Amino acid sequence: MGHPPYSPNLAPNDFFLFPSVKNKLRGQGFSSPEEAIEAFKNHVLKILHSEWNKCFENWFKRIQKCIDHHGEYFEKNKNIFEA
Repeated sequence: MGHPPYSPNLAPNDFFLFPSVKNKLRGQGFSSPEEAIEAFKNHVLKILHSEWNKCFENWFKRIQKCIDHHGEYFEKNKNIFEA
């Protein structure tokens, strides 16, 4: 099965990381790009291993659901990710 041109069901895990970093670093000023990079790295390293696992587990479930639906778009509901 080819990858659909755009599938919100397969949204990259960036949607987990970027909001977290954006909220944590909001309102801070940095005197250099290196300082901003260091702040980013520090925040990412503080994210719990269990949160990363949860992120990828949910992503794998979305991928499997997309495969099961032959690449067709499906509406999100509260029960689709239950085992």
